[in-house]
Amino acid sequence: MLILVSVSFAHGQVNYLASFDKKKIHYGIQIGYTQSKFENAYTQDDEVRQSLQNTLSYYTPGFHIAVLADFRLGNYFNFRLLPGLTLINRTFNYAWTDAYVQQHHGADAKRSVESVYGEIPFDIKFRAFRYRNFRPYLTAGGSYGFDFASMRNNKNNNDQSIIRLNTSDLRYTTGVGFDFYLRYVKFAIELKMSFGLSDLKIEDDDLYTRSIDYINTRTFMLSFTFEG
Repeated sequence: MLILVSVSFAHGQVNYLASFDKKKIHYGIQIGYTQSKFENAYTQDDEVRQSLQNTLSYYTPGFHIAVLADFRLGNYFNFRLLPGLTLINRTFNYAWTDAYVQQHHGADAKRSVESVYGEIPFDIKFRAFRYRNFRPYLTAGGSYGFDFASMRNNKNNNDQSIIRLNTSDLRYTTGVGFDFYLRYVKFAIELKMSFGLSDLKIEDDDLYTRSIDYINTRTFMLSFTFEG
């Protein structure tokens, strides 16, 4: 990919795909690398705090793939739909008190939550002025995700090392990107952050869940888009 970009700059005096941005609609494919974690509030329940010092979540890697439909709204604005799939495996890390660990030697220090989200993201793309074969842009929008791997309906949660979450997740997104006009395709590098609006927590009567008052998501994505 870096080679393609280098070639584009090397031939910067040639304006490739000069009329590309005048199309009313065009399509593409996007692949991305994600880093995702849970944003959560540690409980204020004094009974739980006697056993647990804190609950944290750290960024873990994932993968994203989507198709793109881009609709031209004007010289500088586009509306985009990017339905796709995101595979992620987020974790909770538990810091038990020394007294609790001595009494419960099998206490988990970490629990993972695997998710396969069907995503329907949409955003408005604001494009800056094109300079030769380069054009930066900003995005802002939202996304709905449905977790096909959710354990929401699992009735044996207390006997298994799982945390149940709601299947639906609403998020708002913001990003920055760079379009590169190559000889035959337009290639883009994009950085995007998404912030969960939904509380994903399902109440369960165990310390792993009671230690958290709410759960939502934070995701960073580095994506590469090819448009034709």
